[in-house]
Amino acid sequence: MERRDYMLKQIEKIGVLISAIRQKISGGNDNLSITLEKQIEDAKGMLLNEMNFDFNAFLEEIDTDCSNEYIGSFAEFNIDNIELLADYISQIGFHADCDNPQKYLEKALQLYELCNLKSKVYSFEREKNIATIKNFL
Repeated sequence: MERRDYMLKQIEKIGVLISAIRQKISGGNDNLSITLEKQIEDAKGMLLNEMNFDFNAFLEEIDTDCSNEYIGSFAEFNIDNIELLADYISQIGFHADCDNPQKYLEKALQLYELCNLKSKVYSFEREKNIATIKNFL
């Protein structure tokens, strides 16, 4: 029971972390002096420090199976957290100042599709995000 409580706390912690990262990217005009690149680097550092998740390695992995296996190696990444990560990555891809938006959008699409494979619940929002990315690509 204690192990289960610990895992639930870790899952919630990662969800809060990813939400905070997303908020930094989309959160309004209070950080106008901070560039997108700086925000992305800060987010990468947070993921690496908090959970040892190497965002760069994950982003560069072309093979879908290897990427899915990497994500699966983190118990903290439940379906909700994977979807939050996909939302974050797609926000970067859709941002006007993004270098190589296609790379980010393809990775976000891959994560949304992983959510569809793992989830027993249909999500209209997820399907809308998938269609938006496919139309953009």
